[in-house]
Amino acid sequence: MKAQIKQLVSDALNNLKSANILADDVSVEIVIERARDKSLGDFACNIAMRLAKVAKSKPRELAEKIVEHLPESNLIDRVEIAGPGFINFSVAQTAYQSLISDILSAGEAYGKSNYGQKEKVQIEFVSANPTGPLHVGHGRGAAYGAVVANLLNAVGYDVSKEYYVNDAGRQMDILAASVWLRYLVLCGETIVFPSNGYKGEYIVDIANTLFTQHSNEFHKSWNEVIADVPADEGIDGGDKEAHIDGLINKAKSLLGHAHYRSVFGAGLNSILTDIREDLAEFGVVFDEWFSERSLMESNDVTKAMTKLTDNNYLYEKDGAQWFRSTDFGDEKDRVVMRDNGQTTYFASDIAYHLNKFERGFNKCLDIWGADHHGYVSRVKGSIKAMGKDPEALDVLLVQFAVLYKNGQKMQMSTRSGEFVTLRELREDVGNDAARFFYVMRKCEQHLDFDLDLAKSKSNENPVYYIQYAHARICSVLRELEEKGFSYDAAIAEKSLDKLSNEHEQALLGVMSRFPEIVESSAINYEPHQVPHYLRELANNFHTYYNAHKFIVEDESLRNARLHLICGARQVLRNGLALIGVSAPEAM
Repeated sequence: MKAQIKQLVSDALNNLKSANILADDVSVEIVIERARDKSLGDFACNIAMRLAKVAKSKPRELAEKIVEHLPESNLIDRVEIAGPGFINFSVAQTAYQSLISDILSAGEAYGKSNYGQKEKVQIEFVSANPTGPLHVGHGRGAAYGAVVANLLNAVGYDVSKEYYVNDAGRQMDILAASVWLRYLVLCGETIVFPSNGYKGEYIVDIANTLFTQHSNEFHKSWNEVIADVPADEGIDGGDKEAHIDGLINKAKSLLGHAHYRSVFGAGLNSILTDIREDLAEFGVVFDEWFSERSLMESNDVTKAMTKLTDNNYLYEKDGAQWFRSTDFGDEKDRVVMRDNGQTTYFASDIAYHLNKFERGFNKCLDIWGADHHGYVSRVKGSIKAMGKDPEALDVLLVQFAVLYKNGQKMQMSTRSGEFVTLRELREDVGNDAARFFYVMRKCEQHLDFDLDLAKSKSNENPVYYIQYAHARICSVLRELEEKGFSYDAAIAEKSLDKLSNEHEQALLGVMSRFPEIVESSAINYEPHQVPHYLRELANNFHTYYNAHKFIVEDESLRNARLHLICGARQVLRNGLALIGVSAPEAM
């Protein structure tokens, strides 16, 4: 409806231009808003006040001329001018009633639009280091990114979902060393596991598989391994970072390149396979799994560094190469190549973003954890330094999810292996509750995830409450058949004037807002608007259900009401699909 009123105002302005009341070159965005006070109508437009100066007219007088030149429309019951020049539109009740047929005719397409005009957008999210299973924190980013992608697709963008696989760098070497050390235990060695290694049970599982497949092929004695390695933390002033780096270097030297890559690959492939499966079961499927290592192999990192050098944004200090990130608001300059010739993770990230734009994306959206806040300015700065538009990159920061069970906060530590995995959460509360609860708050807000509430079958559980509305409508239709009646859409179409009570009008009003909610949620990257809207829609339906009977003797009234609730069912189904939640027919 908002779009239709916007078109009416646009036509009125064109009519004013044809009448030489407005100049042909006058152009301004037409903004239609839902009226806050229903007594003033359903929608309001401030176009007269925005155009008054260029039209050389008083706002109220211009508003009167716009109203005079509005085309005839069955959509509008009345138009009034308020205050200094607001144009208020009251929608005809028949327009709300006929909306039901539009919804049912559109089906799954109701709420969708071509707003994005097929503009290419890339969304990169999750991108967790493949050093362990996904935990509940990753789950929030996964759900959030997937729903943003669904919303952008729904309003006409050409969206590509991407997972950036950090399959290079120090954390992956720590993973490989951790797997190898657990493997050595299976070979009969007695070791002292490093304090900075990965300690989860999944490391033991990978080591077991490695031993089963390769037996003693990678076996070295612990004495060989530990010789000349710096002491670990807590041992004669040892340092845990130097200790783990020493073990990594020893693994590489003792195993040689080929064998080290086999151990490295065993850890990477096992965890990455687990991540893929976990996300797919959660309804999150990526179009591209982009390898960080491929950036080195394709010389993309070298290309990016050359661009920065040519644009005078790299300099040498203490044998290392530094990016002038302070030129772009960062607190200090950043190393992109160490004095040993190895490039940093930041160098890979710079190259990766250059690669994104060279693949033809008009807009890139990165969804990161909140702990990456300080990283935003330097990445945007590197994009500008390479001659690209930093505004083409949007970065959304997703706050942590905190689990509560029996009213108590659950403690988690990733490195120690003591954390709740996404898979465990899904098995506990189900995919639907997990997806819903993850997106019901703004991404920048902390999320307290109440496990007991998510599993409850009560009106306090929002996902249950919404799904129950859908199931209730399905049950009404089943009951209809059991009582020997049938739903006749043709009769319903002729009887829409029967839908006149306050509950029906309220339900129709909420249903009419769905396309606006989808568009607003998409362009503002705010998935939380959808579950809040669905809860409002479900509440209006439940209120209507409790106040009126649908299966009544009056054929016209019965079919009109069935028509209405079938429309509500379609909107519920479409909204739930956008957030990746099922619409059960029975509960």
